[in-house]
Amino acid sequence: MDPAGQDINLNSPHKGLLSDSMMDVPVDTGGAVRTPASEGLTEVEEEELRAELAKVEEEIITLRQVLAAKERHSGELRRKLGLSTLDGLRQNLSRSWQDVQGSSAYKKTQETLSQAGQKTSAALSTVGSAISRKLGDMRNSATFKSFEDRVGTIKSKVIGGRENGGDNLPSPTGSSDKPLADHAPF
Repeated sequence: MDPAGQDINLNSPHKGLLSDSMMDVPVDTGGAVRTPASEGLTEVEEEELRAELAKVEEEIITLRQVLAAKERHSGELRRKLGLSTLDGLRQNLSRSWQDVQGSSAYKKTQETLSQAGQKTSAALSTVGSAISRKLGDMRNSATFKSFEDRVGTIKSKVIGGRENGGDNLPSPTGSSDKPLADHAPF
């Protein structure tokens, strides 16, 4: 019987007529262990429940067989169409990502992160402006001006001495005629 044309009607006399390879699907029928709930049943009720359980377990076996046959048929169709498992996975991931992006939680999170980024940027800009202002104030202070003047004086002595051909700095070998005390910067 062709898997695509199988009768899946559970009340059909043809149910369960799949290939022999599908008959080895394990099903736990459960042991006939008495539980406290079954002690209050009459023999007739217990027999009815056992019959219903057997019927449900038989239907489960049939459904597993039908599902396996449908999966095999789907695989054959995919192979004939040249579709690989990777293509299907890619499509599922793409569809899932689109679903996530369309969700309200994603949109709220995206909006919140955008607002947080804007606030952080504004805060960093404010901090940067404050630092620039403080550095400007510090540069205009008397202490900084005094320090700047001293550095300028040292610089002019170093550059001025070299331009004049003289070397006002002590020699690295210590063979200078001038003592070090004459070159005190402050």
